[in-house]
Amino acid sequence: MSTSALLSAPAAPRHLRAVEDIATPPVTERPAPKGLPAGTAPRGFALYVGLDELKAAADGVSLSVIVDALRRTIAELAPSAETHATVALAPVGAGGRDVDVVRLALHEPAAVARTKPEEPLEEHVPGGVTIDISRRRVHIDGETASLTFKEFELLQYLVLREGSTIERTELVSSLWSHADGDDAPGERTIDVHVRRLRSKLGRYEDIVRTVRGIGYRFDRHADVVIRYGHGTPSPDRF
Repeated sequence: MSTSALLSAPAAPRHLRAVEDIATPPVTERPAPKGLPAGTAPRGFALYVGLDELKAAADGVSLSVIVDALRRTIAELAPSAETHATVALAPVGAGGRDVDVVRLALHEPAAVARTKPEEPLEEHVPGGVTIDISRRRVHIDGETASLTFKEFELLQYLVLREGSTIERTELVSSLWSHADGDDAPGERTIDVHVRRLRSKLGRYEDIVRTVRGIGYRFDRHADVVIRYGHGTPSPDRF
């Protein structure tokens, strides 16, 4: 899954068109996005599309048609934007979700990290915090932390989105997605879960940071080791 090639577009493909809102006045200055790591600024984005040619053909299009349509739409929305498209190649019959195959083929860092061989887990990891995502274990200064199911899910959700500030509403909707309206916790209940999680992290509680007025984030610490594995969920599914 290590090869990628440029897509060529047909002369006259179908075209996605942007919807203009004529009632909205133009915005000359936009506020900076929240939750960005210090010293960084957005420079663009990558959109991974999981779709093989057979599925595209069943929808009446091809990959090159879709790419050309997206490029034309971007050119209308932002004429100064630069674009570069690649097609992810994988062995015929490769299993897994299409979007995960694409991310791995194009060497997306989080996807690559989840395929690295697992290191043998010692019964007692000396010093610091070891968060083993695939085995759902947390060691603190050599001792196994007694996290509840929801506490681990909360920590895992933040770890998989390292450096990003997650709003309380997102935590509720993602971690309690199957709860009925009456059973789903309020946003302030998240604060209680975070407080209990921090108490179990002990002197490393600051790896789960509060972003005032927004939510929480996980920041890597020199004494923290993250172990991924084949059991690690994709952030876009979890």
